[in-house]
Amino acid sequence: MKLSLDALLPPLGPRQELVLLARALLHEGYNDHLAGHITYKQSDETFLVNPWPLLWDEFSPDDVLVMNKLGEKISGHWQVPLGIPLHVALHQLRPEVVVSVHNHPLYATTYANAGRVPPPYDQSSALGGGTVVLVDEYTTAVDDVDAARAAASAMGSADMALLANHGVMVTGVSIRAAHQRAVALEQRCKHAWHVEAVGGGHPLPKDAQARSLLSDGDKFIGFWEAMARREIRRDPSILAGAVR
Repeated sequence: MKLSLDALLPPLGPRQELVLLARALLHEGYNDHLAGHITYKQSDETFLVNPWPLLWDEFSPDDVLVMNKLGEKISGHWQVPLGIPLHVALHQLRPEVVVSVHNHPLYATTYANAGRVPPPYDQSSALGGGTVVLVDEYTTAVDDVDAARAAASAMGSADMALLANHGVMVTGVSIRAAHQRAVALEQRCKHAWHVEAVGGGHPLPKDAQARSLLSDGDKFIGFWEAMARREIRRDPSILAGAVR
């Protein structure tokens, strides 16, 4: 039986989607205090972005900012996050990217700092597919426009990056895709850490990895919707007001 999205989630506006993504990812380890930014490209070429300096489980749909492609605020009560030049550079270089997520989750950042991309050891660690690269371009914080562009350029066409001495960048063609990839990336690094701690193991077979790489992350319907429902149960006020 084909799943109906209407049966999995109530109607959501893009601001509500961004809030739910932030809250769901916070519970997956994307929780480095005030750090982290999410940009969500809209059909009019503007971007929704989480506000500075509110925590990822603190801001509401009404707090979401609108910015232009240069990273300048169009509307909203708060400030654009300090590290937004990284997103601006990425979206300029990669117009196909709809959602980009940056934060400093513990396990992925640990591998980034070690200069290694661990293999996936299980199917859940490859959820959402996509390629992962190591970007070792850290010369100064990415609120510097030149540093941000260097990091985004070094990422190339990869879907995710471990940013050495910094954190991670995850891209997707939708909120669902970005969620799946972000969860899988941190799980991949967490499971690899534990596998190595017990003496090593066998990575996911190459053919299975190859099949996962081909996914754009948007086809597995159910996972994102389940996690979004969990966040709505935690805070039903996310659904309050008009869907926008």
